[in-house]
Parts: sequence; structure tokens; C-alpha cells
Amino acid sequence: MDIETLRTFFLWCTIINAGLGILSFLAFVFAGDFIYKVHSRWFKMPKEAFTASFYSMIGVIKLIVIMLNLVPYIVLVIMG
Repeated sequence: MDIETLRTFFLWCTIINAGLGILSFLAFVFAGDFIYKVHSRWFKMPKEAFTASFYSMIGVIKLIVIMLNLVPYIVLVIMG
């Protein structure tokens, strides 16, 4: 496997994972009450706790995408 293949792989990983993160955020912004209503049937928690846990999850996903997808892509671009 050459550097160009790895660069393309990490580029598409970054695009797809960032797109899913943005989609999750937009779903929460525009359908947050519905998402809370569905999840509150399974897990009893106040809406404030649900919102805080959701934003924490979005932050963790963002860090994972940056560290495991974007940083390797940038390194491969610099190396190439």
C-alpha cells in the first residue's frame, strides 16, 4: 500500500465521519425534542442531562475524527 492510497483512504474517512457528525448535530438541532422523547422512554433523565450528554458525545466524536482521521491525512499530505 503506497502513500497515495493511504492519503485517499484517510481523506474519505475524514469526509464520511465529519459528515456523519454534522448530520447528528443537525438532527439534534432540528429534531431534538423528538430524539429526547424517544430516548426518555428507555432512559429516565431530565432534558438538561440529555442535552449535556449529547453535546459531550458530539465533542468526543469530533476529537476522534480529528485525531484518527484528519491528523493522519495531514501528515500524509506533508510527507507526500
